[in-house]
Amino acid sequence: MVKLVLVLGDQLSDGLSALSHADPTQDVVVMAEVASEASYVPHHPKKIAFTFTAMRKFAASLQARGWRVAYTRLDDTENAGSIPAELLRRAEEFRTDCVLCTEPGEWRLILALRDLPLTLTMLEDTRFICAHSEFEAWAEGRKSLRMEYFYREMRRKTGLLMEGDKPAGGKWNFDHDNRKPAKGDLFRNAPPEAQGNPVLDEVLDLVETRFPDNFGTLRPLRFQTDRAGALRVLDHFITHALPDFGTYQDAMLTDDPYLYHAVIGLYLNAGLLDPLEVCARAAKAYDNGRAPLNSVEGFIRQIIGWREFMRGIYFLEGPDYTGRNTLAHDRVLPDLFWGAETRMNCLKNAVGQTRDLAYAHHIQRLMVTGNFALLAGVDPAHVHEWYLAVYADAYEWVEAPNVIGMSQFADGGVVGSKPYVSSGAYIDRMSDYCKSCDYRVKDKTGPRACPFNLLYWHFLIRHRDRFSQNPRMAQMYRTFDRMDPDRRRTVLAEADTFLQRLDDGETV
Repeated sequence: MVKLVLVLGDQLSDGLSALSHADPTQDVVVMAEVASEASYVPHHPKKIAFTFTAMRKFAASLQARGWRVAYTRLDDTENAGSIPAELLRRAEEFRTDCVLCTEPGEWRLILALRDLPLTLTMLEDTRFICAHSEFEAWAEGRKSLRMEYFYREMRRKTGLLMEGDKPAGGKWNFDHDNRKPAKGDLFRNAPPEAQGNPVLDEVLDLVETRFPDNFGTLRPLRFQTDRAGALRVLDHFITHALPDFGTYQDAMLTDDPYLYHAVIGLYLNAGLLDPLEVCARAAKAYDNGRAPLNSVEGFIRQIIGWREFMRGIYFLEGPDYTGRNTLAHDRVLPDLFWGAETRMNCLKNAVGQTRDLAYAHHIQRLMVTGNFALLAGVDPAHVHEWYLAVYADAYEWVEAPNVIGMSQFADGGVVGSKPYVSSGAYIDRMSDYCKSCDYRVKDKTGPRACPFNLLYWHFLIRHRDRFSQNPRMAQMYRTFDRMDPDRRRTVLAEADTFLQRLDDGETV
């Protein structure tokens, strides 16, 4: 019997398990651009355009290799509007009730597919290094799940940067060497940009028409949209940026959004690049003396460490994970996250870059936008939906644990042992944002005090019962208690005033 082989927009890989288990001489690949996937959050128009263009090109490559592809465009008159509905329509068309798919990366879609009145075979996504069963076995019986120990297991499993059973250089982690601020450099090369082509131009017109009000700048779309282009970006990174990636990976500069970052997350997450091939290229650069160990180790850790760990947490914790709110935060996401005017230069730059590029690197996400949302007590569900909407590389399996867990501590410590919060000093140390800000990062109180300075203490005090006994935070509570009582009252009162102005919709 003919099988329908579902290929989703983030499964654009020749080695996809569903394709590997199908017969190209008789089975039908089903791909669809559907309104439900494009609008369940208000996705950045660049993200939609990238996905649709990459899907169309991948479908064409499958057809060129002999596959029969039933492809539905967003503007097709018979488009059923959702992935389940499209499968039902194609099942009737091809007179079959058999569907073969690779497990989606979001519980929402997994559950919807399981509810179909069709015979569904859902295969594990073998593009990842750590299977669900392997992660579950690693996690079982542990009092806490920490990425560092999981990462070491992935190093052993893959053999990356290993010298026998020991880590290269005698250490697993070189983060100590990777926290330097960067200076402006007019000669730093940005990742190669995509050239216009008929497929992309057609999709851009479609997205411009159908999603005119979504947050984000659509044109130009600089992302590559096929595997060949993704490989060019990887080549550029290995050659030009990897040597300095580690040292400056936490740095932020106003006029340099990419610095030494690879900007390949969206290609990995869409399936155009394979994580092991990417890591092997980086390891080879170290072996050949073209990149230092601290950079290569830091880069590989992001892929086989954090990326795999995030996926493991997402599936281990289950469908209710995105609804967690341990700290009971309930503030509405401020309009400044959608581009409203703000006097905070760090947020203005991070959000503006996000609007224009559908991209920000991990420190901008964690220690600027995420840090502010956590300090201000924003509802983590709102924060989660914002990150899922605005970044081109955001899929729930990777975005939710990073936001609900790492950024907002809404899971109560599943991902991190403490909340990632800081005053303005960290942003000042790692960026040039504070130099051009209306606020003064050195001011702890007063009309021009950096809001991060005020909100940092406000956060700690309102959650004192939870965090004062945390060994990694106890010192900060002792510091606050040693302050002059009048200063303590002033800090908290000014933080309250700032939060009220935020709630009132004033420009802050």
